[in-house]
Amino acid sequence: MMHICSRDARAAAAHRFARGPGSAAPGFTLVEVLVALVVLSIGLLGIGKLMLFSSRANDSAYMRTQATALAYMIMDDMRANRTQAVGGAYQVAFGGAANPGTDCDTTTCTPGVLASYDLWTWQTQLASALPAGTGSVSIVSVPDTNTGDALYEATVTVQWNDVVAQQSFGAASATNSVVLETIL
Repeated sequence: MMHICSRDARAAAAHRFARGPGSAAPGFTLVEVLVALVVLSIGLLGIGKLMLFSSRANDSAYMRTQATALAYMIMDDMRANRTQAVGGAYQVAFGGAANPGTDCDTTTCTPGVLASYDLWTWQTQLASALPAGTGSVSIVSVPDTNTGDALYEATVTVQWNDVVAQQSFGAASATNSVVLETIL
């Protein structure tokens, strides 16, 4: 069986497979592939930078969460030992808590020793949970505007060094802080 093609069909087929100048060959040229690789590389570098920035921001947010939780922890300790707190036993400067020499988790402590133990435990946890973490507590008596009675306002400040994240954000200072205030 013989297949007969028309002259026009053979000319069209020959034109499709021609490789001469001016013919449109199917596929991509090497220049197009290289341009696509450059565009893809720039996009991947941008995604990498975004991931790095996001990771630093996430670390900074985690440290802020830890600082807030630890500030609330000492506030809860002061509320549980309110008599000592309003008496000033919980006032401490940055890094100023000393080891009371007694473990109040395993033995019964007096309220005054418990206040010292709470502060020492808090400062130890700040130092281990945050880079260069430290904290201070101040308590002042303020009059109640309605009754004139004395209220005790506690201010808890937690500071830490967040230099890596702050360099990413362009902040002038690497020291971050959380300040919480409450009425005891």
